[in-house]
Order: sequence, then C-alpha cells, then structure tokens
Amino acid sequence: MFAITAARIDKDDPTSGLEAGEHPDPVPPDGWTAVTVKAASLNHHDLWSLRGVGLPENRLPMVLGCDAAGVLDDGTEVIVHSVIGDPDAGGGDETRDPDRSLLSEVYDGTFAEKVAVPRRNLVPKPAELSFEEAACLPTAWLTAYRMLFEKAGLEPGSTILVQGAGGGVNSALIRMASAVGHRVYATSRSEAKRNRAIELGAHTAVPTGERLPEKVDVVFDTVGEATWKHSLRCLRPGGRIITCGATSGDAPAAELNRVFFLQLSVIGSTMGTRDQLRRVAEFCARTGIRPQIDRVLPLDRAVEGFTAMEQGELFGKIVFTV
Repeated sequence: MFAITAARIDKDDPTSGLEAGEHPDPVPPDGWTAVTVKAASLNHHDLWSLRGVGLPENRLPMVLGCDAAGVLDDGTEVIVHSVIGDPDAGGGDETRDPDRSLLSEVYDGTFAEKVAVPRRNLVPKPAELSFEEAACLPTAWLTAYRMLFEKAGLEPGSTILVQGAGGGVNSALIRMASAVGHRVYATSRSEAKRNRAIELGAHTAVPTGERLPEKVDVVFDTVGEATWKHSLRCLRPGGRIITCGATSGDAPAAELNRVFFLQLSVIGSTMGTRDQLRRVAEFCARTGIRPQIDRVLPLDRAVEGFTAMEQGELFGKIVFTV
C-alpha cells in the first residue's frame, strides 16, 4: 500500500525525514481490524515525531498520522480514536494508562491506504460529516472538547482567552466556546489570523502579548514558554490555565508568587476518551459546527502540508485524502 513514513530523524530539518512509497499492508492481530482510510489530518505531533520526540530511531520506518476517517470492509463509516491504551489501567480512561501511545508512536499511523486499530477504537462517523471533516476530530477537536467541557469548569457566559488563533486545537476552541455562549478572546501575531479568529466567533482578537480589555476566567494555552507570562497576567483571581502542549518550549518561569497569591490553577489535559470522540462528532453533527480546514491535499503531496505546518502558514487543519 502507499504510505507516508518517517524514515529518518532530523531535529533541525524534520521534513527531510519524510518518505512516500510502498509499505506493507497492515495485518491486524486479534481484537484489531483494518480501516480503509478516506481522509487523514496533520498534527504538530507528526512534526515532533520527525524530530524524534516520542519516536526513537529503532522504530523507523514508521507510518505517520494520528487521525483518520474511513470505512470497514462491510462499508461502515468510522472515525479512528488514536489513543492505544487499556481503559481499565486508567480507571476507565485510556488516556490515563501509563503505557498508552498514539498511533504512529508504537503502531503504524493513518497516512496510508489502510491502518490497523483495535476494534474498540472505532466510533461511528455521523452521516452529516464528510470524511475530511471527520478526520479533523480525533486529535485537535477531541483535545479542545475535553479542555473546554471537562477541564475548564466554565458556566455559560464565561470569558476565555485562546492563545494563538491559527492551530487546529485553537480554532476548535474558538468555534465551540463561542457556540455555547462564552466571550472569547484570541491572540495572534498575524493580523490575517486575528481576522479569521473573529470570523470563527471570537469576540476580540489582539496581537500576541497585548493587554486584554478585561481579565478572563480561563486561558487555553497550547504555546507554552512564549505566552505563559501573558496567560498568567490575563487571569482574574481564582482563574485557570488549561494546557495541552508547549510548542514554543516547556520551561517558562512559573511565577509561583502570582499563582498562589491570586489562587490560580494550572490544569493539564491530554487528548480525550473514545466516548468523548463520539460526543464531539455528535456535537458537530447536531449544531452544524464544522472544523476549520486550511487545505485538502492528496496524500502523495503530504510534504506540502508538513512544510506549511512547520512554517506556520496555516489556519485550521490540513487534511490528506487517500
């Protein structure tokens, strides 16, 4: 089958490790099944893998890709939940299994004509969603859904800040939060991306680091070191930061005096459960909200998508069709 693989690790030039070509078809073990991939979406995780984060050289070549929507042999349309873990080991939550992994870390991923996954990792694709839209959900939208509806503890009419308007998680946060009635602020260095954030439903979008018109209840920060100081200063007393990533670095100044004096909370969030993936798919189907798709490319042009992500030249999700 045709696939996009990580063939080499290069921290400085990650896309140089990409290879496109033939790869053995998956042979699903007991309890697993093969999904014919119709669409798959790109995540920062895929770039980090090419830099060797979570993917050591002894596992190469590895088919990249976490997210996919496709069909089973009987024609059933499904979305793939990419967390490979034991729900029992995590108290009913596979994301808390200490031995969990994502597709493309231990097992081949979704940038291929077929992918093998545990049967329990499949959820029905609502007919209202296209394969391209559904393929955006398992990482970015699922992560945003959990952050917003499980971790943040928000009541209707709350105020929030989304740091960085362009990424898949952040565009999902803006869309879902505004749809349920929150006042959403967003930041970006790019005026074009700030305008796009307002089109998605943000109340106001300001340049990165600029003072907001008011303090907010919750900040969603996927950027890390570059925005952490600003995130802390934007919170009202008793506010919360929800973090699911650190694309600019993971070692900011903690500013513990501010944290304890204002009784702030820092809450980590990772992916979401299979049941939450089903819920976010139904949320999109019932509300009419759809993922923001930056571009759709055939899988054999995957390097174009990786390059755009590495250079930050995107707003929303990049999707590959197979």
